[in-house]
Amino acid sequence: MAATDHDGRLGAEFFTPGTSSFTEFLAAHRPGLLPTRRALPDGVRAEGVPHGTTVLALTYRDGVLIAGDRRATMGNLIAQRDLEKVHPADDHTAVAFAGSVGLALDLVKLYQVELAHFEKVEGIPMTLAAKANRLAGMIRQNLAQAMQGLAVVPLLAGYDVTAPGGGRGRIFGYDVAGGTYEKSGFHAEGSGSPYARGALKKLFRPGLTRREAALAALQALYDAADDDSATGGPDLTRRIFPVVSVITEDGFERLGEPETEELSRATVGQRADRPDGPHAAL
Repeated sequence: MAATDHDGRLGAEFFTPGTSSFTEFLAAHRPGLLPTRRALPDGVRAEGVPHGTTVLALTYRDGVLIAGDRRATMGNLIAQRDLEKVHPADDHTAVAFAGSVGLALDLVKLYQVELAHFEKVEGIPMTLAAKANRLAGMIRQNLAQAMQGLAVVPLLAGYDVTAPGGGRGRIFGYDVAGGTYEKSGFHAEGSGSPYARGALKKLFRPGLTRREAALAALQALYDAADDDSATGGPDLTRRIFPVVSVITEDGFERLGEPETEELSRATVGQRADRPDGPHAAL
């Protein structure tokens, strides 16, 4: 990083009071380091780039749960079987992604630094609404690449400690142009999302326990994998299971592998008796 002068000292920009946005700082002083500035040459499209799906989130009694399958595809090929699509952004926020894997991972890392930088400069964390808007701005900067096939569609979930009447889980979805949409109850993104949302529409109800919410998420991902070839279901042979995380008043927590495995095997066992999944009560 060319952030020093010929004597090895930091440049003056590092000692000048300025924006609390790390992304804006890079854009002003080192724009080449931003992943959103690496546009493809005219006429070139991103083909054969690994893509990741499917991710989802739902609120439950103690907060919000966010989960994702592990498959990445490259055309008709499986590019990776154990991709991590769910990441903590800070203590009370998590982001999951569908879309171009390499760019998505860079965007997640930049977003993590963005939130940490703001808190260090301002001395307080962003509100959850501000975090959602800040992520929208970063997505908007990627619009040129999205039009060339390098789209990233994140899913943001967080526990709003400042919500009136007490903290609660909230979910935000986005489009490739950075449009922000707060979702009520549940949401899913990625090529398997129509099937996952259809399952959650039947399984979701207010006041779910953590275990009930996790099982609903795994059933929804199972339905997505059942109808979408780009979504991977639980791989019992390789012991590769979906990533499931929760965010509560106590912060972000990823469910441990023993718990995720037990829940995944329970889901597969239920499907042995009812292949189309649990039925919603009328």
